[in-house]
Amino acid sequence: MKNAKIEKSIFWPSLILVVAATVLLVVFRESVGPVVESWMTAITFRLDWAFEFLTIGLFIILIWLMFGRYGRVKLGGADDKPEFSRFSWGGMLFCASMGTSIMFWSIVEPLYYYTGPPFGIDGKTTEAAEFAVSYGLFHWGISAWALYALPAVVMAYSFFVRRDHSLKISAACRGVLGKHADGFLGKAIDILVIWSMIGGLGTSLGLGVPMVAAVLGDLFGIQPSLWLNIVIIIIWTFIFSSSAYLGLYKGIRKLSDWNVYMALGLALFVIIVGPTLFILSYFTNSLGLMLDNFMKMSLYTDPITKGGFPQAWTVFYWAWFAATAPFIGIFVARISKGRSIREMVSNILLWGSLGSWIYFGVFGGYGMNLELTGEVPLTEILSEQGGPAVIVAVLNSLPLPVIVSAFFVILGFIFLATSLDSASYVIASVATKELGVNSEPARWHRLMWGILLSALAISLTIAGGLNVVQTSSVLVAVPVLLMYILMAMSLIKWLHHNEHLHVYVKKKK
Repeated sequence: MKNAKIEKSIFWPSLILVVAATVLLVVFRESVGPVVESWMTAITFRLDWAFEFLTIGLFIILIWLMFGRYGRVKLGGADDKPEFSRFSWGGMLFCASMGTSIMFWSIVEPLYYYTGPPFGIDGKTTEAAEFAVSYGLFHWGISAWALYALPAVVMAYSFFVRRDHSLKISAACRGVLGKHADGFLGKAIDILVIWSMIGGLGTSLGLGVPMVAAVLGDLFGIQPSLWLNIVIIIIWTFIFSSSAYLGLYKGIRKLSDWNVYMALGLALFVIIVGPTLFILSYFTNSLGLMLDNFMKMSLYTDPITKGGFPQAWTVFYWAWFAATAPFIGIFVARISKGRSIREMVSNILLWGSLGSWIYFGVFGGYGMNLELTGEVPLTEILSEQGGPAVIVAVLNSLPLPVIVSAFFVILGFIFLATSLDSASYVIASVATKELGVNSEPARWHRLMWGILLSALAISLTIAGGLNVVQTSSVLVAVPVLLMYILMAMSLIKWLHHNEHLHVYVKKKK
């Protein structure tokens, strides 16, 4: 594999921005924190309509791509074949996108909806229980994956069809920006994307590290502490570094394969030893309720009673997913050579959603059963001790709790490592001048970003500024709204004007 040179005009400004902004956010976190929070609240309440229309609009465009004539356009040349099996490909796109977030929220999120449900429903009622998992299926389902799918398709088309040897979002906007994609505006877009990746990882860390620390603390009878968090980050960095050193084909692919096997194994275990029939029945009911209310949930803003549910949950999620979508888009594009647009879109939407639904259906259903039967008072634990304590309580309620908890910790480490692995690969790709179809960013470049991210994570954990960085990254979702428009317009323009470049996948007889 050939390694390309760094793009100094992106590498150095990005590096300086990340370090300087992080230092400033930590030093002035007490004064900056409330300001950033107020901005976040203003965005979710004033731009709720924009994020909801964006998500529905993307879904419509993706349906057009799947079933229209351009669905058979091959992402590559006539002789290009997929580099990865469908299992490895699906595993990498899911693990890079979800991280430890799905492990945490699939258990905790339904409890929030049970106590504070939408649509003016009273908390802790039968109706609230019915919506508890269904809203989780909605937030982590097709709409979320639509936000990831469009940047991935545009990026893959630019890289494999137009042969623009650049894995940058600015390149995906070239159809509209023209020569400005290589100028100041293009550089600004790419630097902004790198910052959004930092914050996205901050969110994974903010959820994953305390969760793993709580389970480890329970296993070994020690109190979760700052130093335990740091040890977790160091171990996680070692796992990532080994994978990053091996690269995309030998490292990230194998790590994500193991990730999927373990994640599915844990879900299967809970189905077998848990209330099997309740989990299956509850999931079926929740899926039906979600599909029946899909448009209502998609465009729900609650402007009359102003209860704040859609802003606190749906709009925040869409902003968070949109902020991290460029990173996911670049990574998924890079691993999708040789596939058709239809195959790419349908697999991202369907397999991505299915993976999320399995976790919410199994772990959300199991957690709700513990709460509804009174076996474990999870909502009480959540309000008094927080989310990580809920995770510990759920794991301890299962048979062989020590083995299950140890397995859960290992899975958490691998999920975190896969996320950092993918992110450092993408950041290095964005900060690289040119990348051929068979090239990878320099090994030292990938390792440098990974180690820097780990160092920042440790610094932020010590200084207590991780939440501020997380929230600040979501603010990036506002300019990303415009990026989505530019990317969609670029793709439509290219599809109409680049007919001579298209290789169509033959229809199966």
